[in-house]
Amino acid sequence: MDVDYCPAYAPFFGFAGVFSAMAFSTLGAAYGTYKAGVGIAGIGPFRPELVMKSLIPVVMSGIIAVYGLIVSVLLCGQLTPTDGYSLFTGFIALAAGLSVGMSGLAAGYAIGIVGDYCVRGYARETRLFVTMVLILIFAEVLGLYGLIVSLILNSKADNSVCG
Repeated sequence: MDVDYCPAYAPFFGFAGVFSAMAFSTLGAAYGTYKAGVGIAGIGPFRPELVMKSLIPVVMSGIIAVYGLIVSVLLCGQLTPTDGYSLFTGFIALAAGLSVGMSGLAAGYAIGIVGDYCVRGYARETRLFVTMVLILIFAEVLGLYGLIVSLILNSKADNSVCG
């Protein structure tokens, strides 16, 4: 095992990637759920028949956290206490975690803000429903882009130099 390529602190970056993926994506999902939930709570007493259709932003926010979970599980699969872990793999794990985490944070913010305003608008004019769903899809895809980049990055990880 080459100390230059596989130092003892290399797994730290892998764990930082796992943390980044979970923490930032769930922060985005939590904010999106909070903001959309405030909008739903605002229309619930006045238009209770619209509450079930108005839950779409909350569900889409939850999906953002699942993206971070997927990447975290994949990154954890490479971390073992007995096998070597290269610095290159550590940096890739950190980049993958930050990619899905930060894009999940941005998507969660977008879904929350759009969800809040669109749900309130939907209570006034039901023709806004299709527009709301389309805007939410475009906000959700921001998180999906981060997931795709993370998966591509993770496929480049290589611990063979630590054999």
